[in-house]
Amino acid sequence: MWAVAPPLPRGPGLGWRLAGGGGPSCGGAVAGPRAAGRTRPGPRVAPGGRAGAMELLSALSLGELALSFSRVPLFPVFDLSYFIVSILYLKYEPGAVELSRRHPVASWLCAMLHCFGSYILADLLLGEPLIDYFSNNSSILLASAVWYLIFFCPLDLFYKCVCFLPVKLIFVAMKEVVRVRKIAVGIHHAHHHYHHGWFVMIATGWVKGSGVALMSNFEQLLRGVWKPETNEILHMSFPTKASLYGAILFTLQQTRWLPVSKASLIFIFTMFMVSCKVFLTATHSHTSPFDALEGYICPVLFGSACGGDHHHDNHGGSHGGGGPGAQHSAMPAKSKEELSEGSRKKKTKKAD
Repeated sequence: MWAVAPPLPRGPGLGWRLAGGGGPSCGGAVAGPRAAGRTRPGPRVAPGGRAGAMELLSALSLGELALSFSRVPLFPVFDLSYFIVSILYLKYEPGAVELSRRHPVASWLCAMLHCFGSYILADLLLGEPLIDYFSNNSSILLASAVWYLIFFCPLDLFYKCVCFLPVKLIFVAMKEVVRVRKIAVGIHHAHHHYHHGWFVMIATGWVKGSGVALMSNFEQLLRGVWKPETNEILHMSFPTKASLYGAILFTLQQTRWLPVSKASLIFIFTMFMVSCKVFLTATHSHTSPFDALEGYICPVLFGSACGGDHHHDNHGGSHGGGGPGAQHSAMPAKSKEELSEGSRKKKTKKAD
């Protein structure tokens, strides 16, 4: 005999029947008793809602991209690029090649300052051991290998390869990634010690990003050169200014005054630094993108334009004169004294 299956219980939520002639496994739609012979229409999406959904998805993808970018490890690829560009700038200094031949230890110390000067200054500000970072053997050995290859590679092959402009631009871009990451880490470290010390955080992030530029006079002493007029604070380059402005932004973010995530700020500021520095390096330009903005703001706040010929402005102001006009007026006065002194000597010779 055939067994007869008991009827399914019927109720408001269990009175199912198969619509379309089949069950779920047959591809039919499952419908209730009131929806027999008709399908429920899907929700309508307005054009504006669809655009908003697309913007939300793009924002989420940007946030995920920034978060993934902030988690990329720097060692060894990005640190290697940082060391290469830093020691390249050392070799560009006049007398650096001769120093490496005559005094290799002094040259090596200068190279280490170019690579790790920012850590030394940050430790000095926070009262930590200055030699603490030199316990990182991997970074020290990697930087030493780069120094040796740049200065002592046969036929300067390594130097010629890394100086090739397309290759150099890649290294410059990767160095800016390290710079921005160091600014963010320095401010986070300072915030751990001084929760409300805004100026401490800004100073720590600034020296982290500026590197050896702020201690260039000390580095010159190791090379036997003393040029106090080349002080980086008096003649700020673009990386030094950008590090200062970046330190201010990251400090505002760290203290919750800037409503943006740290990963997004790292990503945006890194893209800005990479684009500016690559453009300046490719065009061999020494101007700063901040010059136009400073030309409008500085006369309003300080009464004179910041930047320009810092050398003449500083020396002119130190003598208490009226700027460049006082300098030009002092030159003819000196020449008149020399002429009068020369005429006196001629008169005394004639009298003798």
